[in-house]
Amino acid sequence: MVDKKPDISIQNLVISADIHAKLPLDVLAMNLENAEYEPESFPGLVYRIKEPKASTLVFTSGRIICSGTKDIDVARKAIKKTIEDFKKLGIKVNGEPEMEIVNMVTSVDIHLKLDLNTIVFKLGECEYEPEQFPGLVYRMEETNVVFLIFNSGRLVCTGARNMETVEKSVELLKKKLYDIGAVRGSN
Repeated sequence: MVDKKPDISIQNLVISADIHAKLPLDVLAMNLENAEYEPESFPGLVYRIKEPKASTLVFTSGRIICSGTKDIDVARKAIKKTIEDFKKLGIKVNGEPEMEIVNMVTSVDIHLKLDLNTIVFKLGECEYEPEQFPGLVYRMEETNVVFLIFNSGRLVCTGARNMETVEKSVELLKKKLYDIGAVRGSN
């Protein structure tokens, strides 16, 4: 039997940026549309951007966390748009921000039917409570990612910082699933 290549698609990127400037969150909250700041419940400002559609968390330290995009270029544009909006309010930003991916959430179809009971008993590092949720949680130590595994062969992978790690993790997981006899066929 020849395996189909897994279908992998990014569902959410989380990007961190540092603009190396102290930010007055109370001033930003009063002057930016779509900004929320409630320091008694969360230390950062939530700023929702309409174009490109994304959300940013902004901290007084100058750190910005962007989420809600599926593309690295769109995330970078969202962070740049956030910074432009700050500059319009007179906030000084020195130089270009340092940006890095801190998490990718991907959906994966490995085109295999899986036996979750076999996985939970033979793979280790799993959590599975089918009465509460139909997926199994597997923490892969080798690549430091977490998988949500469904018997349909669909997966959610989180914790990777690049697509190469996702692809490596998926291939390693598939090998493990075959090795423990958890594969029940292909779809």
